[in-house]
Amino acid sequence: MDPALHGVNLSGWLVPEPWVTPELFAGTGAGDDGELFAALGREAYEARVLPHRRTFVTEEDFAAMEARGFDAVRIQVPWYLFSEGGEEPPGCAEDLERALGWAAAHGISVVVDLASLPGCSHTPDGLSLVVEDSPDLRRLALEVVGTVAERWGGRTALLGIEPLDRILLRRLSGFPPRWTAGSDASFLRNYYREAHDVVREIAGAQPTLVLAASGRLDAWRGFMGHARYENVWLDVHLYHHTDELPGVGPTGGRYLASLSRRTLERARASRLPVMVGEWSAAMPMGGSTLTPEGQLAFTRVYVSAQIDAFEGAPAWFFRTWKTSWRDPFWDARVALSSFDRDMLS
Repeated sequence: MDPALHGVNLSGWLVPEPWVTPELFAGTGAGDDGELFAALGREAYEARVLPHRRTFVTEEDFAAMEARGFDAVRIQVPWYLFSEGGEEPPGCAEDLERALGWAAAHGISVVVDLASLPGCSHTPDGLSLVVEDSPDLRRLALEVVGTVAERWGGRTALLGIEPLDRILLRRLSGFPPRWTAGSDASFLRNYYREAHDVVREIAGAQPTLVLAASGRLDAWRGFMGHARYENVWLDVHLYHHTDELPGVGPTGGRYLASLSRRTLERARASRLPVMVGEWSAAMPMGGSTLTPEGQLAFTRVYVSAQIDAFEGAPAWFFRTWKTSWRDPFWDARVALSSFDRDMLS
């Protein structure tokens, strides 16, 4: 396997998110991009969001990523990526086109991640999409994926296409076991098969097809094991900020990283290469009385242990490159600032 890629997400850029840029959502009551468009209306939405797209991420950011040792980005795009307006928000294909150019200039590989569908919403923690099991939505998503493959599938900077970000899948839970809310895994599996065929027919074998595991590692054992499925990765998201922590300090950080290692081992039962599409430096501090210096040391141990746990993954992507308020645990410019270039690799 080629050397692993070390990357960052560009969350909140082409799909605005309130935790990344709260100022975009101020005074609207909106919790996601769709609600923001509905709350503001087209004219006010464009006045607020279009300047954000032009200025929040620029080539200077790609140069800074390269200087820090990052060689990959995962870019969330909306379902209306190619929209020209009308009933839909204005598309952002030109912004993605520029990003692919910047990426090529700075030796950075790009995963394009379809991160929204019409009518979708986010779970309360903001980490999963709630999506209706609708044939119409599936067709719309495949159209977007196909157009991405057609327009950029031959670009050397395009590492892969992720045909849908992590969605909430239902599972058996409790005793007696009951099905939780969410989409059925069979809906997602069928969609992934169709997405594979669309991308391969249009763009051939070059773009990696990245499949979000969506928290259901049991759903992917032997999936796409047939020889006709090629260049497919599974994507797991590894967050621990809500986990139980046996203690603070180095032991706690290593314990959390061990959870990541076990998750990756389980995911590899799929027999697909497993990348880490999202992770952060956020930890369950609880009632900790650590000093700021102690917390910094704890975070450093945790981040180092996490990176070690990712050994064998073809790529990992920190969540995210930047926030407007420089979040100390989720903004790579802050959370990873004490790590030099060699340590990240």
